[in-house]
Amino acid sequence: MTLKRMDNVGIVVEDLDAAIDFFTELGLELEGRAPIEGEWAEGVTGLRGMRVEIAMLRTPDGHSRLELSRFLAPPVVADHRNAPVNALGYLRVMFAVEDLDDTLARLETLGATVVDSVVQYQDSYRLCYIRGPEGILIGLAEELK
Repeated sequence: MTLKRMDNVGIVVEDLDAAIDFFTELGLELEGRAPIEGEWAEGVTGLRGMRVEIAMLRTPDGHSRLELSRFLAPPVVADHRNAPVNALGYLRVMFAVEDLDDTLARLETLGATVVDSVVQYQDSYRLCYIRGPEGILIGLAEELK
């Protein structure tokens, strides 16, 4: 097998500080923050004159990462933050949480809103979608014992 793991998921934001605050409150750990630019970055993205600030956050289990990016140049060309759940393309990231009610209470203080309602799937999960910073769609799931 040639695939080793999924390394990270990237999300472009306008307010990097607010996004970091939100995802650290959710339970991710900030690994680092850095400006990115130059030929190698342009070669990867295909964006000439690219300048971006990124923050890399790690999940508590150490297996997954979330890369938050704030583009300084070139200007952002599309905005998918308020796309409905049946839109084509990247949609959401789902996180497993220990206590869904506590997580929602903490994230609501940072502006998160539940998309519709918290639901229970059989005797297995309680879950919901929320809109986080800048309307980013995030799934939360609590496994029931």
